[in-house]
Amino acid sequence: MPAVPVRDALQEIWSIGGGDHRALETVTLTGAEPALPGSFAVGTMAQATIAASALAAAEVWRVRGGAAQTVAVDMHHAAVEFRSERYLRVPGVEMRGWDAVAGLYKTGDGRVVRLHTNFPHHRDGMLALLGAKYTHESVATKLEGWQGEAFETAAAERGLVATMTRSPEEWAAHGQGQAVAALPLFEVLKIGDAPPRPIGAGTRPLDGVRVLDLTRVIAGPVCGRTLAAHGADVLQVSSPRLPFMAQLVMDTGRGKRAAYVELAETSGRATLRELAQTADVFVQGYRPGAIAAHGFAPEQLAEAAPGIVCVSLSAYGHQGPWSGRRGFDSLVQNANGLNIAEAQAAGFTDGRPKELPAQALDHGSGYLLATGAMMALKRQREEGGSWLVRVSLAQTGHWFWRLGRLGADGLSAKDPGLEDVAAQLETTPSGFGEMTAVRHAGRLSATPPHWARPSVPLGSHAPVWSSGPSA
Repeated sequence: MPAVPVRDALQEIWSIGGGDHRALETVTLTGAEPALPGSFAVGTMAQATIAASALAAAEVWRVRGGAAQTVAVDMHHAAVEFRSERYLRVPGVEMRGWDAVAGLYKTGDGRVVRLHTNFPHHRDGMLALLGAKYTHESVATKLEGWQGEAFETAAAERGLVATMTRSPEEWAAHGQGQAVAALPLFEVLKIGDAPPRPIGAGTRPLDGVRVLDLTRVIAGPVCGRTLAAHGADVLQVSSPRLPFMAQLVMDTGRGKRAAYVELAETSGRATLRELAQTADVFVQGYRPGAIAAHGFAPEQLAEAAPGIVCVSLSAYGHQGPWSGRRGFDSLVQNANGLNIAEAQAAGFTDGRPKELPAQALDHGSGYLLATGAMMALKRQREEGGSWLVRVSLAQTGHWFWRLGRLGADGLSAKDPGLEDVAAQLETTPSGFGEMTAVRHAGRLSATPPHWARPSVPLGSHAPVWSSGPSA
């Protein structure tokens, strides 16, 4: 299947979000595939999702009385932003790679499994499950005594993160693959009645919009970073007990303040409840049911804060046998056949999977989350109500399949290094030192996106709303 035209992909996103098709006429898209080396249309996905989020910001600006403006996105810049974590540089700070035992292994039945052990509790749990030492060799030896699917199931039952490599056909026949195929790309749902919230004065689309960002790793944080780029007051809330990846915090923390709140404690839940009562958007990306167990399900938030927009990210979607499982981009693309298809296109003959040239499901989902959040905000201001936006990595992956393939030209494309993306980088102060990072690819003519606050270490601020960029 040849690659879908970018405008068709953008139109589909815009339609699902409830956008007026006439707004699409204001969008200019430049560049062409292949943007990154691979057989899948990563550039198309990047350009379409980033353009959708930028157009949503322009629509919010229009609703609050702002002047009409145009949107422009270059495909190659968008593809670079889909790998923003790769290009981040802070002098004197070492960018951490994968954990020593993360990666691909063969099991005793000849299947391949991928382990994600980048967080210490996942690593330690995996070693305990296998009875292995903390070496690649020890883990490989222990996995020879397992069957692939049995290991995948055992890991999931312990709350660990691993998937067996599947072909596209296997995923299509799997219960979770079938459940995901029956879902739309994402959802924007009205979940309660509430009057429209007033829109105050401002110079940017999301000025005065308060966003609670309870997300980690890439997809959810990219959503918050995008909302911050359009002026939102984004408060990133995390637990001091949870591990994190420093370079991801640096990259996706731009534009945000960062506070610690411990939901395992009564006082922490009370603090978050108080923040949520005056929030406009509540974004969460924890395992399905985890945040609801603390009293912050969308329906509970809509009752406590009528008119709120709840934004929910999951790995595999809200339906199907895997709906409660944890997951990461690398594991989803390993399970849903993308990696096998990429390996076959590259001519691999040993059954070894091949990763996509970017964490495309993560970044794509992040911009879909931001698009949905802003479209829900627009509809709230126009018609009232409380809203729920649902996105999953697996649903994004299913849509990514439908964007088509590039063929041999894609695989031979240049893999852009740091020296190739200088025009897309900016250097600014941060709470970690001088930071060089990728600029936002979505350009708006009247309200250019930018980050008014520097990236800072987690827990740098008190868990209270700010009154301005310097607060």
